[in-house]
Amino acid sequence: MILILNRTYFTDGTNGKLECEGKFICNTIELPWKNNETQVSCIPEGKYCIRKRYSQKFQWHLEVLEVKNRSLILFHPANNALHELKGCIAPVTKLSGPGLGLMSRKAFTSLKAFIYKALDNNERIELIIQSKFKNYEKNYK
Repeated sequence: MILILNRTYFTDGTNGKLECEGKFICNTIELPWKNNETQVSCIPEGKYCIRKRYSQKFQWHLEVLEVKNRSLILFHPANNALHELKGCIAPVTKLSGPGLGLMSRKAFTSLKAFIYKALDNNERIELIIQSKFKNYEKNYK
């Protein structure tokens, strides 16, 4: 299964649309792009694998693997990227501003069920992160 995350970059956060085979799954929020700096930047565009992961804090969630110079990049609920994320990706039901969204827990529950079903069928999950703007500065306002 291939998931496509199309990003739009802003000074205060990164917004995205997550799709699978052309079908909309959910919106996403992330930190702004700051050269892949740990805990203050979203991760670089590219291709990644996703797996199930468990922690006390987030219970069962999703981990993005093999991110250059980064670790523990997760999909988990959050509605405000600057206050709740440290490089992770948060699914949201609705975008409400740059790096801001609504009803993240609902979007996360749906995304997790969708991906876990594929993983339980031994499917490989790939995430491709991209944007229309290869020069990040072009989209800053």
